[in-house]
Amino acid sequence: MATTAQLFEEPFDADEYIERLAWRTPGGGSKGGAEAFDPKRLLDEFKCHIEELKQLDEKIQRKVEKLEQQCHREAKEFAHKVQDLQRSNQVAFQHFQELDEHISYVATKVCHLGDQLEGVNTPRQRAVEAQRLMTYFNEFLDGDLRSDVFNNPDKIKEAADIIQKLHLIAQELPFDRFADVKAKIASKYHDLERQLIQEFTAAQRRGEIGRMREVAAVLLHFKGYAHCVDVYIKQCQEGAYIRNDVFEDTAALCQRVNKQVGEVFSSPETVMAKLIQNIFENKLQAHVREKLDGTRHSDVEQYLRNLYDLYTRTTALAAKLTEFNLGSDKHTFLSKLIKSIFSSYLESYIDIEREYLRTRGAMILQRYYDSKNHQKRSIGTGSIQELKERIRQRTNLTLGPSIDTHGETFLSPELVVNLLQETRHAFERCHKLSDPSDLPKNAFSIFLLLVEHLCVEHIDYALEIGLAAIPSSDAKNANLYFLDVVQQANSIFHLFDKQFNDQLMPLISSSPKLAECLHKKKEVIEQMEVKLDTGIDRTLNCMMGQMKHILTTEQKKTDFRPEDENNVMIQYTTACSKVCAYVSRQVDHVRKSMDGKNVDTVLTELGIRFHRLIHEHLQQFSYSSMGGMLAICDVAEYRRCAKDFRVPLVLQLFDTLHALCNLLVVAPDNLKQVCSGEHLTNLDRNLLHAFVQLRVDYRSARLGRHFS
Repeated sequence: MATTAQLFEEPFDADEYIERLAWRTPGGGSKGGAEAFDPKRLLDEFKCHIEELKQLDEKIQRKVEKLEQQCHREAKEFAHKVQDLQRSNQVAFQHFQELDEHISYVATKVCHLGDQLEGVNTPRQRAVEAQRLMTYFNEFLDGDLRSDVFNNPDKIKEAADIIQKLHLIAQELPFDRFADVKAKIASKYHDLERQLIQEFTAAQRRGEIGRMREVAAVLLHFKGYAHCVDVYIKQCQEGAYIRNDVFEDTAALCQRVNKQVGEVFSSPETVMAKLIQNIFENKLQAHVREKLDGTRHSDVEQYLRNLYDLYTRTTALAAKLTEFNLGSDKHTFLSKLIKSIFSSYLESYIDIEREYLRTRGAMILQRYYDSKNHQKRSIGTGSIQELKERIRQRTNLTLGPSIDTHGETFLSPELVVNLLQETRHAFERCHKLSDPSDLPKNAFSIFLLLVEHLCVEHIDYALEIGLAAIPSSDAKNANLYFLDVVQQANSIFHLFDKQFNDQLMPLISSSPKLAECLHKKKEVIEQMEVKLDTGIDRTLNCMMGQMKHILTTEQKKTDFRPEDENNVMIQYTTACSKVCAYVSRQVDHVRKSMDGKNVDTVLTELGIRFHRLIHEHLQQFSYSSMGGMLAICDVAEYRRCAKDFRVPLVLQLFDTLHALCNLLVVAPDNLKQVCSGEHLTNLDRNLLHAFVQLRVDYRSARLGRHFS
């Protein structure tokens, strides 16, 4: 059985158990081991082992039953013990309740006894205190202060307590009978009060925080406590302002004093508030008046700068001071102090700001025109001027005297930067110095001044001068500098628009003034666009006039009907060459002067007019066979020039014109085929016929029948 017990060691595996059992049996291994495999012997061994396992199982079962019985018996014994403990605990809890009730009863009796003792002791203490005060009162009545408390400097605290109580009692006594003693008590009261303040001052100079706290606690019940605080505030400022920066000195002083005030006074927030009020009403107010009153009438620009700087630094200082305990509503307290200093200056701020901007803007403008030796012209307004402008736009006539600006645009980036800089500073000051309710209105008034100086007096004036300087369309070698005016005006307006969005919008975005500002801006833009469009249109007319002049003077009728058609050596005519060179220069000029979609818009209009001019020009001549080839070469050069426009419509027009010129050279029998080509199939038959009629052989070859 010992062998069997070893076979049941953990972890148990049935297969392994059988294998091990077979291996231990002689002749029972899978290979028989040293002996041959004997199944009968192995079967006998298994049967014998099974019997042993049955006996082992019965033995273990008996042991388990015995242990179960023992466990049941012990569980019953344990349950009896728990019941006994519960009964004992219940008895103990009842005893505890009884003890607690007894303790409560005794405590009630003790409290009652204490109340009775206090009821007896309090009148006794009051009587003793009253007797003591009467003794001291008799000394004042006799005029001889014999008590040590009034004569010993070390007992000043006790003397102060006594005299303070006697002073209160004396207030209730009739004046006619106790006038003398009341005067003596009052004299002693004020004398002790003065001594305490002197002691506090001396302790402050010595830096003895403990003594200062002790004396301040005694003075708290005296009328002179406020004077003690005043002395402290005055003395702590001595030597504090040693630098030129009063704001930095104030911040450092309050930081240093704040901790000390909390250690000395019972109500530190009141003392700190009084200190800050004293600094604002005296030191800061004097500093502000010194800086502002001297420049208010003599140097307005410096006055506005100083006002902005002083107000900004004062509000920044107030923000730092909010970290201290100044009472429940410290923000309102500090705001009132700031208002008390700056209210007289802020009330008139916006009027001074507007007047300064108006004067400054006019000066900047005048200084610029003086540097150009230019006397500003008065630009007419009203119905007569509008009528002239309409006639000029429709007829292209020059009404009124024409001026020669010698290429001067009268637009100055430096002037614009100066105006925008002044306005930017004004917006910053307006944001800081205006009352929140007045901020949108004030910002709008500054914006109107910017519009007046920059948009009306400068940009609009330059556009008017530029329009007046545009030559008529039949002028020769005219300087078409209006595109330079357009370029500079656009650049300037971009700067104006940036300032509008960056600096004005945040000030008015949530107010009704926003709509007014946007309307005013739109109105200014529309007025400028009308004049820009007018000037560009008239400039394009001048370009067409220049090109027409080149064609008229350079193009000869013999160009397209050469005398010797066999010796034509040129690729395109001189007129074509000069026109293309001129057009290329103007295209470059437009690209440099415009931006965005405006480039394509203007070039499209220029290209359409250029095509119309060439189309009409070609219809003025008759063409021989070689002349038609030259016309095709010219149009091919015009088309190459049109590619510089980078406008599909313009290139398409010249492609069509090039196809039309093919009608000048094609054989008569091929006319119908050419006319049905890609570029000509959708054109009016009369237009095609008109081009065919330009051929010198039109009548002799009877080409008209091909269009019948």
